[in-house]
Amino acid sequence: MYVTFFFTVTLFVYALFISRTERKERVKRRLAVFVLEDMEHQQKETNELPFVQRVAIPLWREWKRSVKKKMSGEKKEKLEQKLWQAGNPFGMTSVEFRLLQMVSLFLSPVACSGYALLLHLPIGAAVGFGMIGVAAGGYLPHMYINQKIKARHQQALRELPDVLDLLTVSLEAGLGFDGALSKVVAKKDGVLAREFHRCLEEIRLGKPRREALAGVRERIVVNEVQSFINSVLQAEKLGIGMVQVLRVQSAEAREQRRQRAEEAAMKAPIKMLFPLVLFIFPSLFIVLLGPAILQFLQMFK
Repeated sequence: MYVTFFFTVTLFVYALFISRTERKERVKRRLAVFVLEDMEHQQKETNELPFVQRVAIPLWREWKRSVKKKMSGEKKEKLEQKLWQAGNPFGMTSVEFRLLQMVSLFLSPVACSGYALLLHLPIGAAVGFGMIGVAAGGYLPHMYINQKIKARHQQALRELPDVLDLLTVSLEAGLGFDGALSKVVAKKDGVLAREFHRCLEEIRLGKPRREALAGVRERIVVNEVQSFINSVLQAEKLGIGMVQVLRVQSAEAREQRRQRAEEAAMKAPIKMLFPLVLFIFPSLFIVLLGPAILQFLQMFK
């Protein structure tokens, strides 16, 4: 009896195991059919994509990941700071700017050497053109960023007196400093307005006002702007009236702008001297003395 009971239980367990195994295999086969169909559908959609989306963009992302791993934190931070000072052109990150440098360093010598070969120049000249292309490819991205930084700082310097006047008027009308900054953002459009807009967004997200203004000071490396922000931070720390501080800063900014205009006016004649000597005077001499010289030559003939 015990033997019969044992065999019965064993057969029942074995049958249960077999049925569960067959059910799992059946589910796996059905899932495999759906997965295979889904993979075939995805492969078909991928093959229908253009070459850029199918090959170039994945390669670019993989290259970007590898460069990001190799970049040190210090270099990445310095490069990001420089890009922010330039206004973050094209929304580039530090890794994308490094990739742009590599592409420029590769394409510039190829283009210069190819141009030399198209002109049927000797191999030595083509190699020389390639060396020039290497130097240009490494220098051009940095030159572009430096030019953007310089132009941005000059624009901020031009906007500063008007921004200070609007801040002063807003504070005198009873607004707080954050409200005055909001008024500047609403009424003005330019480098300072965009920076103050970012400053206000950071303050709304919980960043202390001192740190947000210090960030503006780091992104706009202009003595006048930094002096203004330092004065605001000092007045806030000591409890000095902000209106009086801004009024003094506005008067100083306008005086400095007048001095820069006078300096540029005094430099203008010196800058005009070289085009006059090199281009305008020779043309005048040719027009005035050319007929006389031709007459003298005819007389001596």
